[in-house]
Amino acid sequence: MSKYGSANAEQKVARVPVKFAPTERNERLKKPAWIRARFPGTPEVARLKKTLRQRGLNTVCEEAGCPNLGECFGNGTAAFMILGDICTRRCPFCDVAHGRPQPVDTEEVTRLAETVRQMGLSYVVVTSVDRDDLRDGGARHFADCVGALRAACPKLEIEILTPDFRARTEVALNLLGTQLPDIFNHNLETVPRLYKRVRPGADYQHSLSLLKAFAERFRGVPTKSGLMLGLGEDIEEAESVMRDLRQHGVSLLTLGQYLQPTRHHLPVERYLSPAEFESLAETGYQMGFVHVASAAMVRSSYHADQQAKAANGHA
Repeated sequence: MSKYGSANAEQKVARVPVKFAPTERNERLKKPAWIRARFPGTPEVARLKKTLRQRGLNTVCEEAGCPNLGECFGNGTAAFMILGDICTRRCPFCDVAHGRPQPVDTEEVTRLAETVRQMGLSYVVVTSVDRDDLRDGGARHFADCVGALRAACPKLEIEILTPDFRARTEVALNLLGTQLPDIFNHNLETVPRLYKRVRPGADYQHSLSLLKAFAERFRGVPTKSGLMLGLGEDIEEAESVMRDLRQHGVSLLTLGQYLQPTRHHLPVERYLSPAEFESLAETGYQMGFVHVASAAMVRSSYHADQQAKAANGHA
């Protein structure tokens, strides 16, 4: 759970368009044996958290309650979350807090680059909250961060995991194009039928169009997207989304199991088996994806460097 806790989660989902009741403990599906995450309370995790707090930086690993935090922090890697830790949307699957964001911290760019340099990372993921309050949706800040990281760490590989920028695609792409990442990532998250319930404020076709527009304009940069499974979709719907992604130029795919952050978030409808994840991976490769990461504990930034290597091998 993020530092905002269950009370904030209750307030966040209170105004979502599709209502659902909090899940009582006896109503939750029991996690199967294959859902296991490394204990995050190690000395290395504590050290990295201290460094991040001292520099005023956020990670999506912490804010979104990622189950892989222990493993990734333990290996000295993290996905940095820029533009603050308050999101302008109310997605009921996500543990990031909702509210009115603070003004953009322009000094965050320098702090991020210096922290990554000191950590000696070779691959970094930069993501953000939704910033619908900004005219460019935060795209300029993304570009500034990529530029600062390139200057501080010339050999660093950079993946950006962006919001949808709502109706600002052209403005956003113009800005992102000034400092291109090595991988462009934007997650569809779920199937079209569940968008109103899972991603209120987002639009499935718009997200696909963003991915396609980036892929066509910046052909040397692989595009990536991901889905959470277990929210009520069926396998055929998931495969349909995978086909849509391929038709819109996406070459890298992540598929993982949705896990409910608190009782106030969307409940898990089903736990997919390891065999189902393996089957979806095989289907993805048959469709032409360059790399498919498909397993219960997979998240968009998990082992992102391995996906980048696969993409570079097909460049």
